[in-house]
Amino acid sequence: MAVVATTVADDDLPDFDAVVAALGRLGPRLARTPVVRSDAFDAACGRRVHFKCENLQHGGAFKFRGALNALLLRPAGTDVVATHSSGNHGTALALAARQLGLGCHVVIPEDASRTKLRAVAAAGAVTRLCAPGLVAREAALARWLEEAPAHLVHPFDDSRVIAGQGTAALELVCEAPALQVVAVPVGGGGLLAGTALAVRGAQPGCRIVGVEPATADDAFRSFRSGRRETLQASPPTLADGLRGAIGARNFVLMRRLVDEIVTVSEAQLVAAMRTVLQHFRMLIEPSSAVAVAAVLEGLIGAPGDHVGIVISGGNVDLMQCRFLAGSAATAPPQPGEARP
Repeated sequence: MAVVATTVADDDLPDFDAVVAALGRLGPRLARTPVVRSDAFDAACGRRVHFKCENLQHGGAFKFRGALNALLLRPAGTDVVATHSSGNHGTALALAARQLGLGCHVVIPEDASRTKLRAVAAAGAVTRLCAPGLVAREAALARWLEEAPAHLVHPFDDSRVIAGQGTAALELVCEAPALQVVAVPVGGGGLLAGTALAVRGAQPGCRIVGVEPATADDAFRSFRSGRRETLQASPPTLADGLRGAIGARNFVLMRRLVDEIVTVSEAQLVAAMRTVLQHFRMLIEPSSAVAVAAVLEGLIGAPGDHVGIVISGGNVDLMQCRFLAGSAATAPPQPGEARP
């Protein structure tokens, strides 16, 4: 961990009005993702939980909202856009760029999911690999921008992106207005910051909780210390979308608007993926599962509370799921049949 000085002017931060404007701007370009719940899941955690299914958004993740909002607000004359990404933001930016007739360059770390890497390329981006870690990603992108100038759309530390990501939570609280807590995963903090703006503006009394893996707990540490603590390397977690460090704008909004940051273990997030598959018939990615794990562990809300969770994405590397990796399952023995 390293402590980074953070100074962001208030006029360089988005606000609730920016989230509302983003939702109006994005409008029919978005997939209106459903809000679902399950009595069986509620019984398992003792809360009434409403899931906003952004795994069904264009590109399979909430990231399309922020990427498209940024491009709709791009400077005049922009022909090519660029970013770095572990996968979902790169795919989202490429899809948004293709929709608007723009070129797209994406730097991707070598430890990114092969599934996500292929998705970025399939969406139309030109890609380059770099060493793992946020520092290496930013350095590789800076070199590329020197070679081929393009309009930078940061994956999370961009006011346009933050406002766009907040539209998912704004839809959630409009559809489930009795929520007492809203929880989302935290990586770079774009979703958390946007969610905080949306919820504070629409339901001021609702608590806002961020969740991250215990092995990538920079937001947890930063929230408690009051100083932005960043990751210097790629942390060891299945939640590949949460390996980024909290951004400057994101940190400021987190400190002002968020009530709590909690962490979960790798075993807990895997168990949460299994639970969602069982109760909702949805295979969600590990980065989405952290908030689910937290509510199952009793870390979010109190018994009986109405809780909202944004399922941030569903782009799962199927090779991580052994039963879907192509090997035949072993059938259980029939009554009276000897085991091999």
